[in-house]
Formats: sequence, structure tokens, C-alpha cells
Amino acid sequence: MCVAYPGIVTEVSGDTATIDYSGNKVKAKTGIVDVKPGDYALVHAGLVIQVLPENEAKYMTELFKELEELQ
Repeated sequence: MCVAYPGIVTEVSGDTATIDYSGNKVKAKTGIVDVKPGDYALVHAGLVIQVLPENEAKYMTELFKELEELQ
């Protein structure tokens, strides 16, 4: 099972977006989803698969933090 963690789009250049995960920046292809800087996105296998509303992204981030604290 794979779990996608929400990150924030900081830059888009052509068909590649830079996604920031709490300071860890990665590149992802945007072939199936249009994104813009400031969007919250889910990435799987190097491809942006979904743009999330800010409140949903923040909820998921908090949920993952709580799960991490349980370990």
C-alpha cells in the first residue's frame, strides 16, 4: 500500500513542479494535473496525482504527525 503525503507546490516550469515537503524539495511531473505555486498536491511515483484544498492538506499533515508520534 502506498500513502501520498501532501506537499506545497513552490514552482512550476513546463511540465515539472517543485514540491516542498517541510523543507525537502522534490521534482514531480504534472502531466495529468494542472498545478500552480501555492497549491497543495499529492505525488505518487514522481507524478502529481491530485490537488487538494488547503484545509484537507493541513488535516492530512496533522493526522500523519499524530500517527508518527504513536510509534
